[in-house]
Amino acid sequence: MTESPCTGESTEALVKAESAAVEMYRFAALMLGNEAEALDLVENTVAGVEIDPCADPGAATGLVQQRVLDGALKIMHQQDPASFADLPATDSGGSCIEDESTVPLSRAEISELVSSAGRGPLRDWLARLSQAQRAVFVQRAVLGSSNADTAQAINRYARPSIWTAEAVSSLFRQALCSLASSLVHSAAATQI
Repeated sequence: MTESPCTGESTEALVKAESAAVEMYRFAALMLGNEAEALDLVENTVAGVEIDPCADPGAATGLVQQRVLDGALKIMHQQDPASFADLPATDSGGSCIEDESTVPLSRAEISELVSSAGRGPLRDWLARLSQAQRAVFVQRAVLGSSNADTAQAINRYARPSIWTAEAVSSLFRQALCSLASSLVHSAAATQI
């Protein structure tokens, strides 16, 4: 058996890199709605990035995350370019929340949905969204991207590049309301 060139802190860095790859897989699966496609995307992305397994993976994690995001958005745009061509109509009746500080689901609750048994209802809900709505929600809720960063990422592939931070914010608030409502209805249905 050959000895690993990584010892001590470097082994810990390798474990962190593997954990980051698992998180990127979860993210890609939520973005794409297809686990096999997500696995291919993450494997190809990680294989295409020069990563020193004994170095601090922090720098590489950001690069891999950006490339997985770009790859997922490229796939989503190819599958349904029309979804990104127009901004979704704003809710004329107003959103159930006027600003993101009054979100019906906390960041911790969303994290719990993404990483636990709650994934089933979340994935069912995501499957009902357009590609653009899904891209906005997953980037904001899972990656924690800002409205401006989300708009910029979508605009890399959208033709025309019409997405703004305000449009992303509005769509994200609508999505949060929709998800909260869906979860309430799902919980009520299981209690009957």
